[in-house]
Amino acid sequence: MKVRILTILVVLAIALGAAAQPRKRVMIGGPDGDEAKDWPKAKAAAGVDGIAPYLDALVQRDLFSGVVLVIRNGQPVFQKAYGFANKDFEVPNTMQTRFNIGSINKIFTMTALKQLRDAGKLSFDDKLSRFLPQYAFADKITIAQMLEHSSGLGDFFGDEYDALPKDRIRTLSDYVPLFADKPLEFEPGAQRRYSNAAYILLGIVIEKISGMPYDEYLRTKIFTPAGMADTGAFDADAVVARRAVGYTRDGRSNLYSLPGHGSSAGGGYSTAADLVAFAKWAHIGDGSGFAGGAPGLNAAIEVEGGATIVVLSNYSPPAATEVAMNLRKLLGIGTDD
Repeated sequence: MKVRILTILVVLAIALGAAAQPRKRVMIGGPDGDEAKDWPKAKAAAGVDGIAPYLDALVQRDLFSGVVLVIRNGQPVFQKAYGFANKDFEVPNTMQTRFNIGSINKIFTMTALKQLRDAGKLSFDDKLSRFLPQYAFADKITIAQMLEHSSGLGDFFGDEYDALPKDRIRTLSDYVPLFADKPLEFEPGAQRRYSNAAYILLGIVIEKISGMPYDEYLRTKIFTPAGMADTGAFDADAVVARRAVGYTRDGRSNLYSLPGHGSSAGGGYSTAADLVAFAKWAHIGDGSGFAGGAPGLNAAIEVEGGATIVVLSNYSPPAATEVAMNLRKLLGIGTDD
C-alpha cells in the first residue's frame, strides 16, 4: 500500500509541545487516496446537513463501513455508525465499536516520549545507544530522528513478515528480528522515509526507561488520565467486546494478516469518543490531522477550525481518509495542501 507522509516536522512539533502550529494538514500514515477517484464526492460547504446524504451514497456502493463523529465547539453535531462490525454474525457497527486505528497509535508513542522527556528521563537529542546499545546502528541515530522518520531505519513489513506466522508476534521484541540486522537505508538525517521499525524501537525505549510494558505505560499514563476506557492493544485471537473485524477489498477478514498483538508503531484499537477525548486531553493543535491504514482498516482524526472529525472504518483505505477529507470540504474548514 502506498503511504503518504505530509509535514513530518509538524508532527514532531506536536510531540515536542511546540507553542505555535502552522495551519497545515498533518498525516502520520495512510493512503494517498488515488483509489478513491471514482467515489462519490461531497458538495463544498454544504454543511452538516450534507453529511448524511454523502455517507449514504458511499454505503449504497459498499465503500464505507464504520463510524463518523463530528464535534463542533465541544458538542457533537453528527454521529452515526454504518455497516457491520462482524459480517458473519451480522453484528452492526455502533458508536461504541472498537476499531483498529493503525498508525494513529504512533501519536500515543510520541506523547509517552514527551512525558518522559519532560520528566528528565531522556532528551530527544540522545543517541539510541544510550538506551539500546546492542544494535550496530544505535550510536548513529537520535530519538528525534526516529520520531521524525529521518533515522534511516526501514520497516518490518516485507517477505520475512509475510512468511512468519502472525501469532508469534506478541511483544515489541518479537518485531525486532524482522529489521535489526538490516543496514540503514540512508545516512541518518539525510532524508525522510516512513519507518515502522523506528517506532518499534521507540516503544522499547519507553519500556526500558519506565520499567513498564509499553501497553501498561499507555494505559496508566495516557489512556486512564485522558478518560479513554475503550482504547488499547489486544491479542488478535482474544475475545474482545465490541471489536470490529477488518475486511479487505475482496471481502475477506484481515485477521491472518495482522500481527498477534499491536505495537508502538500501530495496531491498537479505539473508539471515536476516545479519540476525541485524547485530542482534548493532549491539546492537539488546530490544523492537525492523523491517519492510519492497512488492509481491512483505516482511521482518521482531524482538528480544524473549532471542529474535530473522527472517522473509523473496518474497510481498507481510503475508506476513512476519503470520508474525512470530504467532511472537511462539506464543513468548509481548512485546506488540503
